[in-house]
Amino acid sequence: MLKCQKNLFDIPADVTYLNAAYMGPLTKEAVEIGKRAVARKMMPWSIAISEFFELPDRIYDLTAKLIGAQPDDMAIVPSVSYGIAVAAKNIPVSAGQKIIVLADQFPSNIYPWLVLAEEKGAIVETVGWPENGNWTEALINAIDNNTAIVATANAHWTNGTLIDLVEVSKKTKKMGAALVLDLSQTLGVMPFSVKDVDPDYMVVVGYKWLLGPFSFGYLYVAPRNQNGKPLEESWIGRRDAHDFARLVDYKDGYESGARRFDMGEKSNFIHAPIAASVLEYLLDLGVENIAGYLKSLTDYIAERATAIGLNVAGEEQRVPNLIGINFKGGVPAHIAPALTKNNIFVSIRGDSIRVSPHIYNDKADIDRFFDVLESEL
Repeated sequence: MLKCQKNLFDIPADVTYLNAAYMGPLTKEAVEIGKRAVARKMMPWSIAISEFFELPDRIYDLTAKLIGAQPDDMAIVPSVSYGIAVAAKNIPVSAGQKIIVLADQFPSNIYPWLVLAEEKGAIVETVGWPENGNWTEALINAIDNNTAIVATANAHWTNGTLIDLVEVSKKTKKMGAALVLDLSQTLGVMPFSVKDVDPDYMVVVGYKWLLGPFSFGYLYVAPRNQNGKPLEESWIGRRDAHDFARLVDYKDGYESGARRFDMGEKSNFIHAPIAASVLEYLLDLGVENIAGYLKSLTDYIAERATAIGLNVAGEEQRVPNLIGINFKGGVPAHIAPALTKNNIFVSIRGDSIRVSPHIYNDKADIDRFFDVLESEL
């Protein structure tokens, strides 16, 4: 079993941070790397041309390892909305076809589909909250031969209820639909492989569970879709961009693989070193090891919650890293201020307290959270 990694983070002893689903902290090492990277900008002559490409290449390699892909399948993007927009620009949709989403899905994976549906005369169909808590079943039942796109996640962001992407993928393939995934709430802390799921596009932010900087995320594009149209026409995405002396010999062709979908200025000399350091750290720990450790914490949260009469999803219907403690009629208004007053940080999402521990948490953090929660009930 993986041990708590709190010593690698600068989290004060009187702070209980159980909100990685909101934003993850940087490691102390990543902060030092970032400081050195910022300092280098005072000396731009020290930044070699080769670094425009070496830094992204390192990111491609690390993110590909994270999902069982090839480095050429990865692109660097600033946000989930950017990655979803790439998918929306390239997936064919006809009038009357359906784009399927989940109720209360995160907006970045909703707005592009609403715009696309309006442009194409398509229909955005929302799968409602399942009474039995089984999102997988509800989603699969909604997919039919009139479905063009299924846009979903591995877990509902509000309370961590699980969606079985392998089963969802089987149904999308059977019906000829495209599968677009936002894995911002599970990638890096829950095993995922494109070999098992085979999405058309997958995007993830780097600043949550991947413990990286803001405005730096990752897009997977399946090989079958890598001849699509990018959002930007940047110089660095074009063929022979390495040759700075000949950049004005304009090229019609793009770099190979998913490179054409990169954001401009992908070589971010501050964000990229930070991101690479934490990606290497997570890969060294092992995603399965991280998932096992976090499951021990969310199982403990479930045990403590049910012991005081609160509801959580069953073990088979939740992801290892994220859990919602459900209140009928909503979370009492005084709970959140009481927790914050005691330096305990979680999120209120809908009728749930969303608790999202990471590798810097331990059972003592859970106990502190429940000490305050129980005193306020």
